[in-house]
Amino acid sequence: MDAQLLHTVADGVATVVISHPAKRNAMTAAMWRALPELLTGLADDPAVRVLVLTGAGPTFCAGADISSLTGDAGAAGAAGAEDPRALAVTAEAALAAFPKPTLAAIRGFCVGGGSQLAAACDLRFAEEGASFGVTPARLGIVYPASSTRRLASLVGPAWAKYLLYSAELIGSETALRAGFVNELLPAGQLDKRVVEFTRILATRSQLTQAAAKEFADGRTDRDAYWEDQAAGSADTAEGVAAFLERRAPRFTWTP
Repeated sequence: MDAQLLHTVADGVATVVISHPAKRNAMTAAMWRALPELLTGLADDPAVRVLVLTGAGPTFCAGADISSLTGDAGAAGAAGAEDPRALAVTAEAALAAFPKPTLAAIRGFCVGGGSQLAAACDLRFAEEGASFGVTPARLGIVYPASSTRRLASLVGPAWAKYLLYSAELIGSETALRAGFVNELLPAGQLDKRVVEFTRILATRSQLTQAAAKEFADGRTDRDAYWEDQAAGSADTAEGVAAFLERRAPRFTWTP
């Protein structure tokens, strides 16, 4: 297939690759629909401790394949199917809700729907020279409320308005300064750094990571739940013992 989502699992890390080389990895309607189901399967896989989202070749994702969405829109109107514009929101929400750490590995264009997917990840590592943009103002589209709030929580209201009002692309240095990117890597170093960092994440306590993800994402009603989880887990005792014994910990709690 010319447009598809590919995935592999190795050493605790699931890698999902956006592959649509003919259109700079633009997401088709079928790809938007497929992503939530793919994420559900990976979330349920005990072998997966970390998720990496990236693009095939030199581009992360140039947005939505407008031609495929327009075609689907006509069919949707006649058949009462999903609103094509809602597909991206559903996929973005599924990615944001993934219960394990997520990292977007970005090179080239990260624009439109691509920026939605990147913002829905917990972390974003980018290669120097990458370009970022939130472009609905070029098409007269109202950016979804959930996506706008997520962008604003990531880069702040001022930068969110800058990106949304102008629909201009910004470079990788500016994206780093704005807070959209966590780490910026020289050309040729992105894959190596992602492998190195995700291996670190895969060794850490999933209990700590899962609780931290909910708290950082604004969940304020789960303190008692996570206290119960910690009390019933052996992770704390294992972590302390491993530290004292100067060995790698063997954490056992799983989501």
